[in-house]
Amino acid sequence: MHRRSLPLKVLITGALGLSLSGCLVKAAADVVTAPIRVGAKAVDLATTSQSEADENRGREIRRREERLGKLEREYREQTEDCEDGDRRACRDASETYDEIQELLPTIPVDRDD
Repeated sequence: MHRRSLPLKVLITGALGLSLSGCLVKAAADVVTAPIRVGAKAVDLATTSQSEADENRGREIRRREERLGKLEREYREQTEDCEDGDRRACRDASETYDEIQELLPTIPVDRDD
């Protein structure tokens, strides 16, 4: 009976050896390709797609346009108060005007061609 179980043990050992070698090959392949996958993922995370860049640019332009609108409203109120004799409003209007002049060149002009 001991001799009959020996071929079965050899067969099982051989099958286990083959399946384990497959696992080892897969593990070795994973180890070899891991730096490439990590590097590719890092590049993907570090780069911005064109559509993402366009969306970010659009958000930034809208933020500047909103700021410009707020400054223009403040400037109108300050100039009205200045015309009524409020010297502080005159100074504030001058500062607001300077900020408007700085902001204007950063906002693209819509052209209807």
